[in-house]
Amino acid sequence: MDELTVVLKAREFVNWANPSEFPVSMQAYVGQIGGVLRIATELRPDEPGWSFQKPNGEYCICVNGKDSPERQRFTICHEVAHIVTGLPSDHGGPAWSYAKRPPNEILCDVFASELLLPYKLFKPKVAEADVALAAIDRLAGEFEASVLATGSRFAAFADIPCAFVFAEGGKVRYCSRSTTLRAANAWVAPRMDLPAASLAGRCRGGAPNDGAEEVPADIWFEDWSREGTLIEDARHNGRWDQTIALLWFEDDDVPPPREERHHREIEEFGLAELDGVLPWPGKRRRR
Repeated sequence: MDELTVVLKAREFVNWANPSEFPVSMQAYVGQIGGVLRIATELRPDEPGWSFQKPNGEYCICVNGKDSPERQRFTICHEVAHIVTGLPSDHGGPAWSYAKRPPNEILCDVFASELLLPYKLFKPKVAEADVALAAIDRLAGEFEASVLATGSRFAAFADIPCAFVFAEGGKVRYCSRSTTLRAANAWVAPRMDLPAASLAGRCRGGAPNDGAEEVPADIWFEDWSREGTLIEDARHNGRWDQTIALLWFEDDDVPPPREERHHREIEEFGLAELDGVLPWPGKRRRR
């Protein structure tokens, strides 16, 4: 099963449950599968939850009562995902590590994000919000979801050119991009090292973080052939060695390809008058 299939199944499930307010009701989702919910306090710290089907056909979802409310809600939606998609559980790796999570678990995480942050409720909030990690924090609180899930959905639904990057151990694990960035082939390669010149890379190295700043777009985007300077906001969690970055262009449009921009300047201003002086080699350097 691929990610698109999982997303479509999740949105179909959300339409059946038809949540009308946020944070969305977990009981509504559990009831939609004819299940019961149990909060357990005897589970280990590395055991967020599990689910099983009783002999009478009823599903039981059990979550770790020692986890934060946001973590419990995500676990509930994750277990609903296993039940709805039929993907078997594979809890071999640590729950906190994205890099070591099996494919089925990642797909169920995608399903869970669709349930926690439903398109029809979350998209209008993104349109109203400023582009900043602080805005993602606020939305995460309103929807009672994790910052990672909220940031990923935020970038996917943003109207401006925007990307949300998650890295672990100094390497990019995934990147969520807006429609405009995907159309412009703005590609952040999985498993690439955090760019040393990026705010995220410097934060991981222990440098002070004074807030969002401008960075060259080509340090993040592979084979970038366009102009433009990105605004980058970043944060590092030293305990788990995890880093997040929010990238966006200040203008609503992605900068044009360098060649296209050059042709536009010629059309607008015309060719410079020939004066017999060759422009190369010159003394001007690209900033």
